[in-house]
Amino acid sequence: MSKLTGWWRNRSSAGKVELYTRWSFHFFVLIEIATIGVGALGSMTATSSAALPLSLFLAVCAHSVLCGVLSSRALDWHVERRERPTRLAVATAAVTAAACLAVLLMRRAGLTGPPEVAPTLVLGLACFTCGSVVLCMRKVRHMLLTAPAMAAGTALVMLAMGLPAGEAVGYGVGILLSGLFLVAACGFSAWLVRAVRELDHSRELQAQLAVAEERLRFGRDLHDVMGRNLAVIALKSELAVQLARRERPEAVDQMIEVQQIARDSQREVRDVVRGYREADLAVELEGARGVLSAAGIDCRVELRERRPLPPAVQSALGWVVREATTNVLRHGEPRHCVIRLAAVDAGEDLVLVVENDGAPAVAPPGDGKPGSGLAGLRERLAALDGTLEAGPAPGGRFRVRAEIPARRLRGDAQDGGVENGGVENGGVENGGVENGGVENGGVEDKEEEVRV
Repeated sequence: MSKLTGWWRNRSSAGKVELYTRWSFHFFVLIEIATIGVGALGSMTATSSAALPLSLFLAVCAHSVLCGVLSSRALDWHVERRERPTRLAVATAAVTAAACLAVLLMRRAGLTGPPEVAPTLVLGLACFTCGSVVLCMRKVRHMLLTAPAMAAGTALVMLAMGLPAGEAVGYGVGILLSGLFLVAACGFSAWLVRAVRELDHSRELQAQLAVAEERLRFGRDLHDVMGRNLAVIALKSELAVQLARRERPEAVDQMIEVQQIARDSQREVRDVVRGYREADLAVELEGARGVLSAAGIDCRVELRERRPLPPAVQSALGWVVREATTNVLRHGEPRHCVIRLAAVDAGEDLVLVVENDGAPAVAPPGDGKPGSGLAGLRERLAALDGTLEAGPAPGGRFRVRAEIPARRLRGDAQDGGVENGGVENGGVENGGVENGGVENGGVEDKEEEVRV
């Protein structure tokens, strides 16, 4: 059953609205043939020839197909797949005017049979044309003038042909009311397709901005790690050159320090690239709430576990929150998301669940690269004897569930909880720059020696 409905469920909201609107306009073709075309066959009598009714029926069929093609191409214009079908719209209006004029001439000649045949044909041809033509317009005032112009033109032509004024007014009022109805329906449908498409485009931009923000954050982290270290390496290298030119033995010490700082920098860059720097779980939760809310997704964070967590646990769960948030933005059409941190009822194991609706029928596979995607999360959790489960859940939802055993929550947990752990106790401040050679490495003392 999922394969039969997958072609619909896997579409975006904009794609669903466009498909529904397009097939609604295609259904108008059948409606026009079933109503107006049958009315044309009503002009057939026992004494008259069947050629004229059949000709009218075929003309209605051709007109309905022409209006359907115009509606389809106008929708393509609204979603920016082709140019505006101006020529086709003009041709459709001209064909409709010629058909209505021919019906009115046959009406005056008494060839249309029963009196209700001619009004049915004229009103039907005119109102369906109004609905198709307004799809080629952007401005509302132009749309609102379509039906009155069609009604006024029909009434004036009937008066010029010498038909009764009351009948001309009746035709005009009928075309005006039915035309306004279809103008409103088709115009609103076109506006809805454009609005939903723009919203969908905005959601894609939100996801791209979230990715760009993550790249900027990575750039800032890399700059924090490498910027100062490179400056120290450059300074110490220059100092070593000056000392070497003076044949001072301190040059060797300076190069040893440069080597040590370079090794520390290499390790820190590797940590940044692999994503093993400490992450603050509280910051990641608030960041996920903010990013999802900005994308129009109702995000609810439930913290049912208030135990202080070790920095390693915080880091792993923080990356789970970050990766799950990225997946929510990139895949499916979610409207609600729940992030829940709680202990298992039967024990003290810690469980983090990220669940959202609007999931696609087929879950997006991981890229399988170490340190990235779901595979990277499993590696981080495996280091803590934890597990990760990700996949569709009942009700068209997608669930990411990370579990860490209770034995990993003890020990150095007092060093960092959700509120107090993360980057401050395990990151840049204590890892490589301050202790890597600037304050304790003797640059100031060596410069004094060079100047002496």
